[in-house]
Order: sequence, then C-alpha cells, then structure tokens
Amino acid sequence: MIQAIVKKGKVLGETVPSPNVSKGSVLIKVVNSCISAGTEMSGVQASGKSLIKRALEQPIRVKKVIGMVKSDGISKAYAKVKGKLNSGNPTGYSISGVVIAVGGGVTEFQVGDSVAAAGAGLANHAEFVDVPKNLVMRMPDKMSFEDASTVTLGGIAMQGVRRANMKMGEFCIVIGTGILGLLAIQMLRLSGVRVIAVDLDENRLQIAKECGAEIVINPLNEDSVETVANYTGGHGADAVLFTAATNSSEPLSQAFQMTRKKGQVILVGVVGMQINREDMYTKELDFLISTSYGPGRYDHVYEEKGCDYPYAYVRWTENRNMTEYLRLVSTGAIKLEKLINAIYSIEQVTEAFESLDRPQKPLMVFLDYGKAELLELDNYLNHDKKVIVNHNPINKDIINIALVGAGGFATGMHLPNIDKLSDKYKLYAVMNRTGYKAKVVAEQYNANYATTNYEDILNDKNVDLVLISTRHDSHAELTLQALNAGKHVFVEKPLATTQEELDKIKVFYESDILNKPVLFTGFNRRFSRYTDEIKKYTDNRINPLLIRYRMNAGFIPLDHWVHGDGGRMVGEACHIIDLMTSLVNSKIESISVESLTPNTDKYSSSDNKSIILKYQDGSVASIEYFAIGGKGLSKEFMEVHFDGKSIIMDDYKSLKGYDVKLNEITTDLSEKGQFEELEVLYETLKGNTKEWPIEFWDMLQTTESTFLI
Repeated sequence: MIQAIVKKGKVLGETVPSPNVSKGSVLIKVVNSCISAGTEMSGVQASGKSLIKRALEQPIRVKKVIGMVKSDGISKAYAKVKGKLNSGNPTGYSISGVVIAVGGGVTEFQVGDSVAAAGAGLANHAEFVDVPKNLVMRMPDKMSFEDASTVTLGGIAMQGVRRANMKMGEFCIVIGTGILGLLAIQMLRLSGVRVIAVDLDENRLQIAKECGAEIVINPLNEDSVETVANYTGGHGADAVLFTAATNSSEPLSQAFQMTRKKGQVILVGVVGMQINREDMYTKELDFLISTSYGPGRYDHVYEEKGCDYPYAYVRWTENRNMTEYLRLVSTGAIKLEKLINAIYSIEQVTEAFESLDRPQKPLMVFLDYGKAELLELDNYLNHDKKVIVNHNPINKDIINIALVGAGGFATGMHLPNIDKLSDKYKLYAVMNRTGYKAKVVAEQYNANYATTNYEDILNDKNVDLVLISTRHDSHAELTLQALNAGKHVFVEKPLATTQEELDKIKVFYESDILNKPVLFTGFNRRFSRYTDEIKKYTDNRINPLLIRYRMNAGFIPLDHWVHGDGGRMVGEACHIIDLMTSLVNSKIESISVESLTPNTDKYSSSDNKSIILKYQDGSVASIEYFAIGGKGLSKEFMEVHFDGKSIIMDDYKSLKGYDVKLNEITTDLSEKGQFEELEVLYETLKGNTKEWPIEFWDMLQTTESTFLI
C-alpha cells in the first residue's frame, strides 16, 4: 500500500506492507484523509532541519541521547539516532473509510460500515489503517467521506470549546482562524456565544465572519486589546480560545490582556510560553490546556484496550466528542464548504503537502484513495502484506533470521549484534504490526523483505531462525506456531505468561525432543563474560553457594503495559532466576517470597519483592527485586560466597574477587551477554554442539518459578 512518510523536509508516498486487523481494532480501507495544515506541516518543517538545529530546539531529546550513549555506547546510540532520522515518520491522524475486517472483541462494528477514525500513528495517511475501536466512529447516513475525514480536527475544536464551558450571551475571542479556529467559531455560535475572531490573514477573517464571528480583528491594522475592550463594554472577553500556532509569546500576553477579570484562556494550539505574571495575577485568570480530542486521549486503557468511561460520569469522551461533531456536520449545523480548498490523490501526496507551504496557504486539503468496493474484500485483505526490499542470494552456511517485532530492544540490541556476526547470521526478513516500521528496519539492515503477515515467515523455507521480540502476551503463541512450522526459535523473555501457554509448549516437546527445532529463551545474563569468569570457580566448589542479587529495576508507572501479562516478575525477574540456576547448576527445591506493602498508591507490591530460592544441592540464592530504589544506584549487583571465597559483580561493569584470584574484569558499559548468547546459539544451530544453550527443563523451571512468585 502507499503511505505518506515525512522525510528530510518532504512528504513522500512510499510503498509499505499493509496492516492486519488487531484484537480490539477494525481494519479500514481508507477513502479520504484530511491533512492538518498546522500540526503536520510543523512536523514536515522540523524534519528538514539539521541535527544541530534540532538539538538546540529540543534539549530534552539531547539529554535522552546522552543517556543512551552512557548505557549503550557511542556507536549504538549513533546508529539509533541515524536510523531514526533517515527512516522518516508516518503522518496523519484523521481519516474516513469502510470497515473491511473486525478484530476479536469488537462488536460495535461490522464489515461494510462507513466510519471515521482518529489517532496519530494509527489513522495515518495510508490506503489501509488498523485502528482501536474507541478511536473509530460510525458515519451518519448520507454523509460524505470527505466531510467525515475531518473528524479529528472537529474533535480537537470541540474539546477546546467544552473546556471553555461558555454560556449563552458570553463573549469568546478565537485567536487563529485556521481550521480549528473556524470550526470552534461555528460551535460557539451554536451555543449562543458571541464570538470575536483575531488573525493576521484578511481572507481567513472574512471566512470567520461568514462562519458566525460578530467582529473580526487584524492586529496589524488595529489595537486588538483596545478593540475588544470597547466591544465588551470595557470588561474584556469571558474567555479566549487560542487556536493559532506560533513560537512567539506576545499573542498569549495579548490574550490575557483581552480577558475580563476572573476570565479564562484555553490553549488549543501552540504558542510561546514566556508568561508575564502581571498579565494574569491582577485579574486572577485561569489558564487551561485542552488535550486533543477529549477525555480518553493518551490513556492506553481507553484507546488501546477499548475500555470506555461510564457515560454517567464522563459525558463527553473523545469518541463521543467526535461522534457529535459528525452529527453536526451531517445536519448542516457546521458547514465545511468554505474551508475545503483541494483534493489530491494519495499518489500526489507530495504535491498536496507542498501546497500548504505556499504564500496563500489553503485551509483544508484532502487526500483521496478511491472508493471502497466490498466486492474487492479478498483483494483488500491480502493487499501488499509483503514488500521486497532486496534480492540477496541465499547462503546456507549462514543462519537466516526472521525478526518478528521490530521494537526498541530488537533494533537497538539484537540487530546491531547480528550485524557484527555477519559471518554467522543474516537478517533475512522483518515482520512487524506496522508495515512502515518493518520496511524501515529491513532497509536499514539489508533484509530481503518486510511483511505484516506471520504466515509469510512461517511458510518461507529460507527462514532458519525466528527471533520473536513482540510484547510479552504474544510470545508463547508465536513460538508455538514457529515450532510447528519447523523453525528454530529465539524468543525474548518471557517464554510464556501463563501456565496454560507453557503447557502447550511442553506438549510439543513431550516426545523426540532431539529431532525437533531448537528453542532458546533470551535469558542472556548466564552468557555474559562476567558470568563465565565466575563459573570458572563456582563450578569447582566443594560446598553450596550463597548468592545475593540486587536488581534496582526502576519505577515504571503502574498503568504501563509491562505490569500486565504476568508483570515484571514474569517479564524481567526471570533473567535473575535463570542466572542463579546457571551458577548453582541444580534444580530448585523451594521458593519463598515476601512482597512490600506500600503506604501509597504510587508503588506496587508486584514489583517490590524479596525472593529466596533453595536448591537441591543446598545452595541458597536471595534476590531483591525492587522499583523503589534511587536512580543513581547501579541497576544490578551480585555477591557470590563459597568455600571461604567471595566474588562481587557490579552491574556487569566490574568484577572483583576476595580470597580468590580471578580475572578482575572492568568495562565501561554493562556487558550482559546479549552478544555472547547469539554466538552460543549458533554453535547449536549448526550442529557443532548437541546441547541446547539452555536446557528445556531449565527454561521451564525458570518460567514456572516466575508464575509462583
């Protein structure tokens, strides 16, 4: 499919794999999308700036990159930043089209429904989009797809008006008569509010007048503060709705000055934030922010998981705001005719965006993708799932890897390591939920193709190893499918998130394990050279081990996805349990756990635990896993005691022995074994060693232990 991509100051139509329908979402064949001139053009312009200029304008991102350099090293940080800048970004967030597939758990829509949809990163300018149900609205009968594609802009304007909470007969100033301002003017007039429009563009002010503004003001021609004072009887406006986009702080200062005592200013657009206290203090003004489309925005439980807010308690969610906007447009209460300037085909996307950067900037520009014909449903559903990137010849001496899930860890850790091991591995294919990301990664690492269809990977005889790096809840299912297809599997931890999932993998290996594909779980710590050095001495011990391990895991907000599907014990503490077993080299006899009981709701008992593992050989391992520690403390620390000897490992950066002469390693970066695990796995896959890198019983024991914990 063709998708609009912002790259180096331009918007290009690129061919990328089309998406599949996800659980809780609907797959839409897009008919029209609406370009947001303000928001999207600012992104286009920013992408054309030099790296230094971007750094000066965004110091927070510079700080993030510096942190990346400290943790990953200069080369990996540089590769990440360069890859991000060169790959570009999708754009768009307001579309209309026809539902062509419905995901699991969705009962509100069916195939053939005409809908509008919203959401940056979801409702992009693309031929097909997969959007969670709470960001999809059914179109009223006989409404045009062009009008419906403005739904997101309508939702933003409506939420701003709702934040103002104005009453009939009150004065509201709308600063900025772009799309949002002109839509807001019409909504305010429908509520009986008296509107004053302010802008520097005479043509747009004329349209504002036609949309219902009582008076219009051009600050270039008159004193806007004085004019407002005269028109409101010397009191000032009850509220100001700021819908313009500017880096200057002067318009905001004027907004405060135009407002009456006890009035309010609502920021919908973008403005410089150098605030003069006196502008607000003497009037005791309220300064409010309007967040996008309304309640539910940026709440992943609402948007991604589809959990609606109760109607009685949250009357106007983002979905209900946008549904109401569609109703108002369909009845003619809000008119769009004077706001629409042009319609371009998706093949003309570059020209469409360039039209927004001309002196006479259009207000509203649509992209057209052609009508959706349900008779073509099969063609739509199978449309361009796979895009060939390169035609690299097959080398059977090298392990061909298919990456499933091109997230930050896979692209930042595994792929650079695979690239370094080019004599052993080749990234052959990339599969990801979003086709654009799959293609970007495939291009960056010279893979043969990108796809959104797992079947392409499973049916490809040239794929030797499937590297699964998706979210935790899909690991077991994807692993089992790959194993049944005869593929070796490297699955990032955890192997499974429930006992039921794990049992299915057990059943697969119940008989003839030696002749079945190799399964490897990414418990990397045991492969670190720090661990190797420790094992040189612990493997020859006389008495059991006493181990103390600290993982200062760091605080993650409790609504983050890592707390679901088994949480951090299943998803991360598994690393340490595996490491303990690899050092002890014995089976676990018993597990004891105590959890923190927090006094406030910020912290949870689920990721603050003290764990004691007792092994059959008499060894004891104590693990402190916590999220309440200080950021300045190193993340991981281990003490190993045995036979009158002690070994201390600090964050995989230093190793020191007491009463034991070992190689006291010191490294600038944490070396946790991600590179070495690939080397060991290669030896197994090529048949150079018969043993799996981690024995099957060991992976099962670690995983089942996390369930108990």
